[in-house]
Amino acid sequence: MYQILTLNKISKTGLQRLGEGYTCSDSVENPDAVLVRSASMHDMEMPKSLLAIARAGAGVNNIPVDKCAEEGIVVFNTPGANANAVKELVIAGLLISSRKVPAGIEWAKTLKGNGAEVTKMVEKGKSSFVGPEIKGKTLGVIGLGAIGILVANAASALGMKVYGYDPFLSVDAAWGLSANIKHSLSLDDIYANCDYITVHVPLTPETKQMINADSIAKMKDGVRILNYSRADLVNAADVVSAVQSGKVAAYVTDFPTDEVLGVENIIAIPHLGASTPESEDNCACMAADQVKDYLENGNIVNSVNMPAVSMARSGDARVCVIHKNVPSIITNITGVLSDNGVNIENMQSKSRKDYAYTILDIVGSSPDAALHGLTSIDGIIRVRVIK
Repeated sequence: MYQILTLNKISKTGLQRLGEGYTCSDSVENPDAVLVRSASMHDMEMPKSLLAIARAGAGVNNIPVDKCAEEGIVVFNTPGANANAVKELVIAGLLISSRKVPAGIEWAKTLKGNGAEVTKMVEKGKSSFVGPEIKGKTLGVIGLGAIGILVANAASALGMKVYGYDPFLSVDAAWGLSANIKHSLSLDDIYANCDYITVHVPLTPETKQMINADSIAKMKDGVRILNYSRADLVNAADVVSAVQSGKVAAYVTDFPTDEVLGVENIIAIPHLGASTPESEDNCACMAADQVKDYLENGNIVNSVNMPAVSMARSGDARVCVIHKNVPSIITNITGVLSDNGVNIENMQSKSRKDYAYTILDIVGSSPDAALHGLTSIDGIIRVRVIK
């Protein structure tokens, strides 16, 4: 029986994927795994029993990822599970940044109480909210991951010319990209040519405040910028200044901060990108599937702190080893197993920066006698046997 601790309300659709043999609640003691959405785990003391944490979402800034790696706890996220939900809101952002819809709606509310005169007042005042169509305009998509690709393809289908920039574009991602998308080789190409720019990159030291006074100066006058990724990708003060000067016609963000609230032509949405029942179900299902596969088979998919390692089961048992990425450690692991009469039928090992993960399917003698020998190897973090 596996014990699963839930730190937020997790979709029942996702929890049902775990099936029999799993107990899930917010009061589980000695959990094998944690399912979490937004709850912060930075001050949480990790139980010795904890093998995995799965975030039902893409961002993992609420989880102490490095600390978990040190303790042999695999941290998963669910990239792409909420991509369609975010894509739809980005498309909405393109439209409302152009047509001044939010401002127009707020103005219309002020006409309440004017009776039959409302129709005439609407016709007289609507010219203040005129804006361009997006068809035929140029959109720059910075970051062609799961969300960026969907946005690029959807915008192209709506008649926009689309430039895409991603120096780390994977082969698998490229297969999903419409042939109509122009692949830009530099950010400057995006800045110089695009009427709209949407940012879909993770927040890293390299991307922090990438949209700033210098980058905005390279953009077309009247550009419209959309940020549905992270607030700190944008220098708020620089964007506010650019909007107020007219250099930037509109800024749309799903991450309101005090600096941008209440500024004319800045549309701040209260982080609704993934707030759909479909997205919550998709994220919970992916998180549950990944935890189940790791607990029952030792396979790792979509981890943010360990390498991806998956292998079909064979043999009598599976030995799973999380260890440091150092020379000779694989030789030491196989040597200990051999010395204890364990035959390795199949194995796979991969590394990710300072850490590595090795799974070995074995036959013959019980591996239990070898466990002490494995844990005594310098650089071994965690050993688990799945029978």
